[in-house]
Amino acid sequence: MVRAWYMNNDSSDQREEHYKNPPHFISVDELYSVSGVEYIKLNLDTLDTDGILEKIKTERGYTYEDELVCSKDCLPNYEEKLKVFYKEHLHTDEEIRLVVEGSGYFDVRDKNDQWIRVEVVPGDLLILPSGIYHRFTLDKKNYIKARRFFIGEPVWTAHSRPSDDMECRKKYLKSLQQSCFVKVQ
Repeated sequence: MVRAWYMNNDSSDQREEHYKNPPHFISVDELYSVSGVEYIKLNLDTLDTDGILEKIKTERGYTYEDELVCSKDCLPNYEEKLKVFYKEHLHTDEEIRLVVEGSGYFDVRDKNDQWIRVEVVPGDLLILPSGIYHRFTLDKKNYIKARRFFIGEPVWTAHSRPSDDMECRKKYLKSLQQSCFVKVQ
């Protein structure tokens, strides 16, 4: 089961903070209700035969996918890319990641603008809604392989905070206020 917890609200790299200060864990349902972030655990051993991922892709309209390996050996400009991933930003489309190998952390802002850290490991499918401020960092293993899913052609544009005037951000905030997130499963 995924682990998610509230963390300090500063911008420093807090990869190992939870070892020093025990976190206040929250449930998947709490994560969803305060941020709109969806979590689904998939069995990687049966992924190609159980139909669960195919159903999710069909229901959500994901038509394109690729794979990203984030490690010193595989990612050009590794250190610079990690800095970019860790800078708080949003996207105009959902961000969908299925962790295949390795592990890392997605940090997301809740409805009160507080950071929640979500640890991802193999089999974790995380769906961040369009317009949510977030960032990503690796854990001390410094390795993750993830499948990325998109509706149509991939859009990787990150919009750094502040981007509050963007339509996707306004729509996201309105959905949070109205509790309008609908899980597709």
